[in-house]
Amino acid sequence: MPQQIGLIGLGQMGRAMASNLLAAGFGLRVYNRTAARAQPLVEKGATPAREPHDVATAGGVVLSVVADDRAVEEVATDKLLQALGPGGVHVSMSTILPATSEKLADRHAHFGVTYVAAPVFGRPEAAAARRLWVCTSGPSEAKQRARPVFDAIGQGVFDFGEAPGAANVVKLAGNFLLTAAIECMAEACAMGEKNGVPREALLGFFTQTLFDCPIYNNYARRLVDADYGNVGFALPLALKDMALAQQTATAGRVPMPVLSLLRDRFVASLAKGRGNLDAAAVALEAAEDAGISWFK
Repeated sequence: MPQQIGLIGLGQMGRAMASNLLAAGFGLRVYNRTAARAQPLVEKGATPAREPHDVATAGGVVLSVVADDRAVEEVATDKLLQALGPGGVHVSMSTILPATSEKLADRHAHFGVTYVAAPVFGRPEAAAARRLWVCTSGPSEAKQRARPVFDAIGQGVFDFGEAPGAANVVKLAGNFLLTAAIECMAEACAMGEKNGVPREALLGFFTQTLFDCPIYNNYARRLVDADYGNVGFALPLALKDMALAQQTATAGRVPMPVLSLLRDRFVASLAKGRGNLDAAAVALEAAEDAGISWFK
């Protein structure tokens, strides 16, 4: 009998994770507000649920892959926690505030349910290829129970201890570093192009030498191709993450001036109507400041 898993949230990431869980032999119950998104997974063997709590089995494991803090709190209802009950595990894979995870962990404990934070690094194409990096925090026994699930969706798991929000801190720090890399590449390209060096040549050199790593390679291609319409990490979500990182930094009295710049860049991008573009489109702000257009 395959292990039964519940999964809430079938956006680009959730759908890819669900497909890999089915391929790995898990029994899967899925819920999404737009029920039609579940149909391709149902055709592969998943069971659709009418309500979020319907994905849960007593003492089982439920994953939630939803957009933000509010969405996590909306699905982690008393009904869901009662359905999971003592011994149940809720794994939240969303990018949220550490403080939200701490609050959720306390609330779960009242129902005998264990809360695990497990945000991931990787775009939807990485999720489809089982190439996600999974960061975890929470009680050890619950993380061990969820480990086969993590192995089915990712290429590696990194444990950041038992504090509920620790993995969320890592996720926010990582997204800050990612967007800072885009900003730095954009500024360097703008300087290069204003001095006669095309961004293709400049980034081609750096991504083969000093900065030959996934983030620089992936986003360099987007900057060179002006590929902003192929959305894997939506620009509004990037702004949300910068705001969460800023809130976390402020709570800890940590000045992060680069983070403040990045938040303003994303706000400016949204003000210019770029909310339907990928987060990489924030690079356009540096170009436009220099009087350059990178739109095709």
